[in-house]
Amino acid sequence: MAAATVPVSSIAAKQPSSRLPTVPCDRIILVASSGTEGGYRVVLGTVSVPGARNSPTASPTLSEPWPYFRKMGLVIRAGSPSVVISVAEKWRGRAVITWGGNQDPKTALRIASCPSYGKPWNVYAGGLYLRSPTGCVDLVFSVGRRSTTVRFAIGARCDG
Repeated sequence: MAAATVPVSSIAAKQPSSRLPTVPCDRIILVASSGTEGGYRVVLGTVSVPGARNSPTASPTLSEPWPYFRKMGLVIRAGSPSVVISVAEKWRGRAVITWGGNQDPKTALRIASCPSYGKPWNVYAGGLYLRSPTGCVDLVFSVGRRSTTVRFAIGARCDG
């Protein structure tokens, strides 16, 4: 896992927060007891994403401009502040994200702050659309004033 702390203000300057599409609470598909189930890793104490190990290649979509998709659930701690997820600058144009049933993939989106629905973690369906079936894709996760970059090894071995 590659992680780096980045000032949230630098992300906000590139993606005005008022313009970010927001995934509402009614898009939660499941609830979970833990953020580490299924080999997931917890980021910033709030977001849980697939593990750092190499995952399978992305599947063909037969659709342009994003001919490949890598399904990845996203798990958010209930009651946390909203979470902003964005494609790292070096990956823009090569990857976009979608969670919560968003039919229009974006370079950035916000997951609304949602309450607990019986278990402490809320699960969202979605993933990454890519121009190629493999890559070491960096996504930036921001919660409050904290931010970190997380690398996803998709059908590739990634350094760092």
